[in-house]
Amino acid sequence: MSSSRFAPNLTGTVAAARPLRPVMHTMASMALLLAASGGAASALAQEENQASAAETQTLGTISVVGDWLGDADEKNVQDHPGARDVIRRDQVEAQGLTNVRQVLNRIPGVNAPENNGTGGHDMALNFGIRGLNPRLATRSTLLMDGIPIPFAPYGQPQLSLGPISMGNMDAVDVVRGGGAVRYGPQNVGGIVNFVTRAIPEDFDIDASMQLGYSPSSSQHKPKKNASFRVGGTMDNGLGGAILYSGVRGADYRQHSDTRIDDVILKGQYALNAVHSFHAIAQYYDGEADMPGGLTVDAFKADPYQSTRPVDRFWGRRTLVGAGYDYTDGSRKASVNTFFTKTLRSGFLNQGNFVSLSPRYYWVRGIEARASQGVNVGATHHEIGVGYRYIDEASHELRYRESTASGLLPTVSSRNDRDTRGKTEAHAVYLDDRIDWGLWTITPGVRYERIDQQQINVLTGRPFKGDYSTALPALNVLYRLDEGWNLYANTEGSFGSVQYSQMPNRVRQGLVKPEKARTWEFGTRYDQGVLRAEIGAFLINFNNQYDSSQITDSVIARGKTRHAGIESSFGYRLDELMPALKGTEVYGNYAYVDASIREEGPNKGNQVPFSSKHKGLLGISYTQDAWQAGFEGEFQSSQYADNANTVAESADGSTGRIPGYGTWNLRGSYDFGPSLHHLKIGAGIKNIFGREFYTRSYDDNNKGKYLGQPRTVYVQASIRF
Repeated sequence: MSSSRFAPNLTGTVAAARPLRPVMHTMASMALLLAASGGAASALAQEENQASAAETQTLGTISVVGDWLGDADEKNVQDHPGARDVIRRDQVEAQGLTNVRQVLNRIPGVNAPENNGTGGHDMALNFGIRGLNPRLATRSTLLMDGIPIPFAPYGQPQLSLGPISMGNMDAVDVVRGGGAVRYGPQNVGGIVNFVTRAIPEDFDIDASMQLGYSPSSSQHKPKKNASFRVGGTMDNGLGGAILYSGVRGADYRQHSDTRIDDVILKGQYALNAVHSFHAIAQYYDGEADMPGGLTVDAFKADPYQSTRPVDRFWGRRTLVGAGYDYTDGSRKASVNTFFTKTLRSGFLNQGNFVSLSPRYYWVRGIEARASQGVNVGATHHEIGVGYRYIDEASHELRYRESTASGLLPTVSSRNDRDTRGKTEAHAVYLDDRIDWGLWTITPGVRYERIDQQQINVLTGRPFKGDYSTALPALNVLYRLDEGWNLYANTEGSFGSVQYSQMPNRVRQGLVKPEKARTWEFGTRYDQGVLRAEIGAFLINFNNQYDSSQITDSVIARGKTRHAGIESSFGYRLDELMPALKGTEVYGNYAYVDASIREEGPNKGNQVPFSSKHKGLLGISYTQDAWQAGFEGEFQSSQYADNANTVAESADGSTGRIPGYGTWNLRGSYDFGPSLHHLKIGAGIKNIFGREFYTRSYDDNNKGKYLGQPRTVYVQASIRF
């Protein structure tokens, strides 16, 4: 039995000591029974005292956790007091996944629909957790190596530009609950941390490419995804790496050509076992055509076509970050700072006019954390404290030309929007991770103070907002056995008013910060042969808002309640039959009941773009150099609007969205070290060509969007 899993925060000596407790109690009883033979009893009592003393002495060897997200390894996940899943690079490659949407759709409770609306391109991130509206992922805290991803984390957290390339990632870590104290403030949709590829210990070069083609579509040539990494670490602790990930080509829709270049430079220097430094720099640049939604008639005529030849998006982001880490036994500390500069822009047909909307954002931030381990009697405490400061600035513009003119707007065209925004945000947290026997209990609180302002340069009208709130949380973990635990938690979430919402008013009055509280209870089991997890959740979400791109206004959905069950499992069949060595069945399922609770005509309706049932089931085979797999994915029906309109509108924007299921097949072969670990793979997605679609309702390019048709892909990777 592996002691590290049973007592995850302890060194091997403590892990060995804790299981002695029931043994010591048994030994004490035996000593009483043998009281007549005083010598034997005395010796036994002496052995018990020595064991107890050893346990007390080894309490000092307990090490602090520090960063709760850690390296997203199995130990971090197993000991997390809430729902958490990690998808790693080898899984991404084996499944032929090329973008974030495909990866997130494999996690229970996450809905990442086909790209649509003004987020209808590969640079956008669209996903919702536990029934939240997936449009541009506005209700989750998104990080890359702990650095906020949104171009304005407080003032404009929507991700029409999400500068994340799967080719540059080692893992995608999705924490759906249990982390709000240290990471926030918008946690109603969980925390998603993208972990960039690590700097190799030895000098290493690797490269990979995947080509995808949909035979039934209008695609003329395969879409290409490529990545490489070169780097290593010297004997003196100095290391570095260059990462690149790129995309070229079109999807199955017309007018969907895409170009993305994402370059990341990483450096690290371990001065000694206590002090270390790290740095990261990123330049992300891309452009993509947006095919847009289709009317019902256009979809029937040709679901692959695009009727919006003008719509196009482009953007770029520069990131620089650096940090210092201190680790010394029972004490950890870190200081990290970062700067990002972002441009997102594009042409969009808005009916009577075509717009050009350049938006510039600058974000500066610094975050300091410290954790101290303290022994108090039979308990071990890890006291954690942290502070984060973020300073944001924005400049949002819009130029326009009439559609009738046939001209594309430039910066010399009529300007009908010119706003400047600024946000200063302070966050502090305090928590105490208490290890007591088989329990880990972590009470904590996060306090947010946000000062926002925006001015309409064209009218001179200012808007201001000052917000503050305390977000208490409690996490509990109980270890039933090695690799088996129970967890429960409750935590709060706070979403500040966005720049786009500040000038708008809704029927209920001024737009206010969104608040939510989440409750979770579940169990996680991992004994190697069988791994399984099941958990229940409840989210009470107050004063929820959505922005309508069509009317340039704010829609007040009000109160919503999200409740459900999430589960997953994996089972190695070689335990049943040796001939099935290397074979595993796996799957997950989530039931999500997301309903509107605000008084009014929509009370009790399903929250738009939320499926009640979603999951997958598959079987994989790994034997020596061979890998193969077959799996199915499914999700139930959804609605596109608050009214849960069933009948389909002529423009395709409203109506019930039917559920669907697809099947995928894959296989690969690794030629091993003699050929530099050349690995060749191929697969088919949506084998049976099931036609499905989603909609865009409150977007300027609204309508029906075809889902991925049958797609054939080939992939190759090599390492030197």
